[in-house]
Amino acid sequence: MASVLRLYNAALIRRPMATQCATAAFLFGAGDVIAQQGVEKKGWEHDFSRTARITFYGGCLFGPVITKWFDFLNRIKFSSPTRATVSRVFLDQAVLTPAAVAFFFGSMSVLEGKPNEAIPRIQAAYVPTLIRNWGVFIPVQAINFSIVPPHLRFVVVSVVNLFWNTYLSIANARTKNGQEIAEVAEVTEKKIMPSD
Repeated sequence: MASVLRLYNAALIRRPMATQCATAAFLFGAGDVIAQQGVEKKGWEHDFSRTARITFYGGCLFGPVITKWFDFLNRIKFSSPTRATVSRVFLDQAVLTPAAVAFFFGSMSVLEGKPNEAIPRIQAAYVPTLIRNWGVFIPVQAINFSIVPPHLRFVVVSVVNLFWNTYLSIANARTKNGQEIAEVAEVTEKKIMPSD
């Protein structure tokens, strides 16, 4: 096990983009498998195209962006370690995360061949997902940016993402199935046509 970790660490240093994209693809896919098998209990009815879509998203869309994002955050210099941690957590959670949550649900709609569902799906899932994300990742990133070496920060986020991706897969499946989209449509209709 130690030799595998050494090889992985060496790959992170030599080829950070490729290694981190592969890591993201694997962990997003694993999160979906856990969601379908462990939570939704799909068994032989496993949706392999769903797993493929979320794996693609993790490796080709999320992985490159988050790799460049961490590079950017690591290059910013601050006057103290405390200020560095607070500022990096703030930037991560106030700038990247709101856009990333919307991008995830929009991307899933497009990858499923239903681009017309992107806006309703984002509206249905955005706020609860963002709030839950902050509850998980503000403390994780505070620890990550304060004590973890820069080249391993993506790994820390990736490990936590295994569980987070399970949640995202379930949230996306629920909105895809219309459970939350119908609720948003109903609320929107009431706002447009209030009852007398």
